[in-house]
Amino acid sequence: MSGNKGPLFVTLGLFIVDEFEFKDENGEPTGKTLKSQIGGGGTYAVIGARMWLPPGRIGMIVDKGYDFPKEIEEKLLGYGEDMWLFRDQPDHPTTRALNSYHGDYRNFKYLTDRIRITPRDIEGSKLGRPRYIHFICSPKRAKQILSDIQEVPEWSPTVIYEPIPDSCVPEALPALKEVLPNVHILSPNAEEALSLLSVPHSPTRTSIEKAAQTFLDFGVAGGQGWVIIRSGQLGAYVKSRGKEGVWIDAFWTESEEDARHVVDVTGAGNSFLGGLAAGLTFSEGDVYEATLFATVSASFAIEQGGLPVMTADPQNTDVTNWNGDSPMRRLEKLREKLRKRNE
Repeated sequence: MSGNKGPLFVTLGLFIVDEFEFKDENGEPTGKTLKSQIGGGGTYAVIGARMWLPPGRIGMIVDKGYDFPKEIEEKLLGYGEDMWLFRDQPDHPTTRALNSYHGDYRNFKYLTDRIRITPRDIEGSKLGRPRYIHFICSPKRAKQILSDIQEVPEWSPTVIYEPIPDSCVPEALPALKEVLPNVHILSPNAEEALSLLSVPHSPTRTSIEKAAQTFLDFGVAGGQGWVIIRSGQLGAYVKSRGKEGVWIDAFWTESEEDARHVVDVTGAGNSFLGGLAAGLTFSEGDVYEATLFATVSASFAIEQGGLPVMTADPQNTDVTNWNGDSPMRRLEKLREKLRKRNE
């Protein structure tokens, strides 16, 4: 990893306070309650990177509305003060969203207006000109973000684009094709990838592999880019033009022993991509290797509702543990698992 010369990873994703509502199949309250939690795709992404990188090398903007909870600010600061760029918004409420669970279905809707974040917001700040930049949005908005990036002199970051779920529909495909030449890594999940391409069936390894090749044929990074399709318990499929596609297993599998670790998959994909950026810094741009880091970051994100818990390693206070475990230990365990699979 290079010397300490500014940020390595910044996300333009949002910080959100998540609210929850639980109803049964008939729409009646179940009686289950859950207090407000820290959420937002940006938050999960930067936490995924924080598992590997110090707080001074990563970051995101957090807009503090007039009702920003003090306890949430304290919790964020516990992950490292330097990674947050707080902006006071005295005329706006803090961005909140409602997660509604009706039986087996989850709905998500914003309760407040969003304050969108652009590359112009980080230029000139401590987060300016990172090596890797991540954003979650529609292809139409991605076009504007990419234009803003190109206007900044002497900055050519690696662009990690995560299409927002509600824009992963066939009607958005033409707009997606338009932005792909300026995207280095495209990463939808499996359902989103197939939906964009009008593939009606449930994801299989074969359909996911075909989807990845189709996106590459559209010209990701002018033919030099990568597609990573996040596929839940199937793992992640990593492919570029001219290189063999590789499946990286999920850390937690469908086995009964592993299944107990999977509590809430909210934010897993975002954390995956923050971990990916961190992995790219350690591996000097090896996307296959970086996907191992990404997979480990996601494994911590899904073990609880809300963010994973960070603590200092008692043996080395410069090293952090997450949910009581070491990311490096999980990385080695994943490597060993893949070695055995390939023997």
